[in-house]
Amino acid sequence: EEDSPSPFLRLQEKKKQVQLMQKALEVKEEDFRERMKDITCRWKDLHSKEAQLKTYMEKSGRTLKENDKMRIQALKKASKEREKKMQKESELLRAKGELEALRNKHQKLCNRVQKYSIFNKYLEDVVKISQFEEIQEIIWRYKTLVRVHKDLLQSQQRHKEMSEQAKVLLDRYTEEKEAEILQYENELVQLRLRFDQAQSDILSWEARWVDIQNTTAKKTQQLGTIKLAILNLFQ
Repeated sequence: EEDSPSPFLRLQEKKKQVQLMQKALEVKEEDFRERMKDITCRWKDLHSKEAQLKTYMEKSGRTLKENDKMRIQALKKASKEREKKMQKESELLRAKGELEALRNKHQKLCNRVQKYSIFNKYLEDVVKISQFEEIQEIIWRYKTLVRVHKDLLQSQQRHKEMSEQAKVLLDRYTEEKEAEILQYENELVQLRLRFDQAQSDILSWEARWVDIQNTTAKKTQQLGTIKLAILNLFQ
């Protein structure tokens, strides 16, 4: 107890600590108020500068909008002129391509005419020595013969397909009938076996029937004898 401090001393120590903490808190609060004053001043300056900047931006914005409008109009005009120029160049290139294609086609036609001129001379000679009066009649006759030949080939192909189908159907029908015949033969064999078994059973049953009749006759005779004996006894 002598070594431990008294409650009074501990209380005084705690009060000192509380006073020190209170002073430190007051110092911090004063510092905080000073900082808030400084921040408030800076905030007012910032609002003032923001208002000035907003006014300047509005003026600059109107100027920029006018400049952008003029620039956009100039760009649109230049773009339209560029598109017109590109369209004309594209049309010119397309026209050049079409012209070149027509020239190539014309050259090919000329080559074909030159190549087939010998056939025209041949057809003219054929007209002279044949019953035809014009080359076009020969061409029509040739087309008719080609069409008839094509129709004959198609008809032949159809007949061939129908024949193949008929053959397939005939083979299938033959297979089905052969299977039915085989089934009927098996059934006939089974029926014959059953018939033989029935005949064997008939003979057996006939023998049993004869035995039954014999036994019945014996029993009837015995019954008659018994009745007669009973009648004699009764009398």
